[in-house]
Amino acid sequence: MVLMSIFPLIVLASSALAHGPHGPPAKAPCGRNASEIRMNQIQVIGTHNSYHREISLAERAIFEKYVPSPENYYYSQATFENQLSHQSVRSLEIDLHSDTVGGLYAQPLIWKLSNLTNATIPFHDANMTKPGIKVFHITDLDTNSICHTFTECLWQLKGWSDAHPRHLPILIDLELKTDAAACGAGGVCAEEAKNWTLSRLLNVDAEIRSVLPKSQVIIPDDIRQGNLTLEQSILQHGWLTLGQARGKFMFYFDNEPDVTNPSSPRNLYRSDGHESLEGRTVFTNSVEGDADAAFIKYNSPTNTTDIQRLVRKGYILRTRADEPIVTVLNHDTTMRELAFASSAQIVSTDYPVYGMSSRWDWDYAVQLPDAAVGRCNPISAPEWCNDAWIK
Repeated sequence: MVLMSIFPLIVLASSALAHGPHGPPAKAPCGRNASEIRMNQIQVIGTHNSYHREISLAERAIFEKYVPSPENYYYSQATFENQLSHQSVRSLEIDLHSDTVGGLYAQPLIWKLSNLTNATIPFHDANMTKPGIKVFHITDLDTNSICHTFTECLWQLKGWSDAHPRHLPILIDLELKTDAAACGAGGVCAEEAKNWTLSRLLNVDAEIRSVLPKSQVIIPDDIRQGNLTLEQSILQHGWLTLGQARGKFMFYFDNEPDVTNPSSPRNLYRSDGHESLEGRTVFTNSVEGDADAAFIKYNSPTNTTDIQRLVRKGYILRTRADEPIVTVLNHDTTMRELAFASSAQIVSTDYPVYGMSSRWDWDYAVQLPDAAVGRCNPISAPEWCNDAWIK
């Protein structure tokens, strides 16, 4: 396997790193089994901008005129079904744009500037004219997607989950977008494109619940115990076991905590008696020591010591193995090595399989050994954990 030859850290020739000092046991001691492993005791690969599809050739001239470093956006992810079934991905990222009236993003400016007519408009989706949360990268400029509405994305995920009911829990990063990049040039300027109010945040909850039954979603109320905060619950009692979490999705907002701004999405979402996310559907990108602290985003893996400390403590962390497109152009695997060494439970990449980077004349991918869907977390898993169970 090419990855093993160029990336010895992933190979984990030292069994101590993969399973503790004694290596993988022949069988689980004292009747231990895979169902007892907890959600935070595994490590999986996630994709960055998992919904993203490259713009059409008809739009490229305008795109390159107005967007700095346009090559950063020239990539496409496979369908969710293919990522989950064939690319060993177990975490996804979806960008959300609020559209309570409908049609706010239905005619992106790049179509007009590219002189596209109704007959030649690419990626047309009639659902873009209806009220509901939309999914794409950059307002007016980078708008192609695997699924253009959040509910359509959810239906696709539910379909795959229903067909694979014993899958590892799928952790989904929701980025709340606040951009109106082309407002001054005649694009979208609406306030709704720039801000998330509490009612709009609750629309995210509502759309998730409209597609996924409670039995398929892990929510903060499932983790919090008694009168404890969410953070106290995960630190004192731990996350759900895989036996409890298989076949389910967990959602988290990845926007920065912005603790000083009362109007930040996180502060709105946890306000007025929801400090521990009581009654909410989505986890927050939180701050150690706060009541809602359970998931923490740590995009740069350079401070591996701090990430490892937080993983040991009991939080679930997400970090990144690469950045478009500098990582690939520089043929640099440093970030990938640090991401795996950090033991963050989610290692996110733009390149989950070989071939995706070859347009830039380099073979690069981020995979676990043998392209597994998961493994025992090098830091947080118990010594008796067996990689063969994490599937």
